[in-house]
Amino acid sequence: MFGALSDGLSSYSHLLESDDVMRTVQAFRSMGISIDLQEGSGKISIRGKGLQGLIKPKQDIYLGNSGTSIRLLLGILAGQRFETVLTGDASLSNRPMKRVTQPLKKMGAQIKGRDDGNYAPLTIRGGRLRGIHFENKIASAQVKSAILLAGLYAEGQTRVQESIPSRDHTERFLMSSGAKLRREDAAWVMEQTDRLKPFGGTIPGDISSAAFFIAGAAMTPGSELTVENLGLNPTRTGLLDVLKRMGATLEIDQTTAEPEPVGKVHIQGALLKGVRIERREIPSLVDELPILMTVMSLAQGESLISGAEELRVKETDRIHSMVTNLTNLGAQIQELPDGCVIRGVEALRPGKIKSYDDHRTAMSLAVAAAAIRGTVEIDDCSNIATSFPDFFKVLESIKEKVHT
Repeated sequence: MFGALSDGLSSYSHLLESDDVMRTVQAFRSMGISIDLQEGSGKISIRGKGLQGLIKPKQDIYLGNSGTSIRLLLGILAGQRFETVLTGDASLSNRPMKRVTQPLKKMGAQIKGRDDGNYAPLTIRGGRLRGIHFENKIASAQVKSAILLAGLYAEGQTRVQESIPSRDHTERFLMSSGAKLRREDAAWVMEQTDRLKPFGGTIPGDISSAAFFIAGAAMTPGSELTVENLGLNPTRTGLLDVLKRMGATLEIDQTTAEPEPVGKVHIQGALLKGVRIERREIPSLVDELPILMTVMSLAQGESLISGAEELRVKETDRIHSMVTNLTNLGAQIQELPDGCVIRGVEALRPGKIKSYDDHRTAMSLAVAAAAIRGTVEIDDCSNIATSFPDFFKVLESIKEKVHT
């Protein structure tokens, strides 16, 4: 996205060639951006045409299962002078979009969709935007990012206020590319920007993907694992803090700091103890909560997750999917409106479980299966390609007892 909006050539290595990423690549190609991707190499070059260089696509833009893509694209398209239709698969078409479309409408974009713009397909016509003051009550980085991206095009100030900080990848990229963005107390303030400069480098490893192996090692007494080239953005490392509180030994070595902290993490497994996770921590580990539920199921004592109702509007209702599946595997877990209570057991048992067509549910259950003596059958794991096509290859290299 930033490469497409900049003036010039941006090149990156260590690209994740997942379905979500490839949908985004195709979306910008359909809007006139030249993108050179050496398939399988992790190398990509994008020749940007500037903030106003996109052209109207010849057909609807299909984004598969990618909530990040559709929400951030809404922010970018709000500033374009053409009409676009954004669509997705059945899951994406049932994820709430009004949290983004409402503030963008206030800025001047015209957006139509089911239930007054709450569900895709969404038709957006950009235009002359004006800045707004927005309070990001649900601490969503996707919502914040969409508004800040629209703020690049808006007259006056665009201010996003946060009482609980959300992920700040977009802000780091914006400042690295020369956007007129600054921090004021608990708010991000964007001024209309004329151009973004291209940049490149190595994309850090995603902690949300590494989480499955980090957590799996942490909950296995006697195990050791080192994860290298890992993104250590402090708005994303809540998982590591929780595992430390549970009794895991983690050594963190940060090697670079800008624009994203990167380093390696060494994990030593142990018999973990229960822990409480409350609302303020949720934005820093929302994607890691399903795998943490697996870890908590085998920890000593009681664990509580609260303030996590956002899990109910992901690719599936992840509170329900994980509670149902872990119960079927012998966990003692009680579903709450905004989380769950888990009482650890000594071992989980074999069984048949469902992915609910959700990649993080499927991967969390696969890690649970690796800790079980006997066969665990997961009904459908094809959805894992959404974010981590090589997941089972990596998991099997660590623990060869897993079968897919």
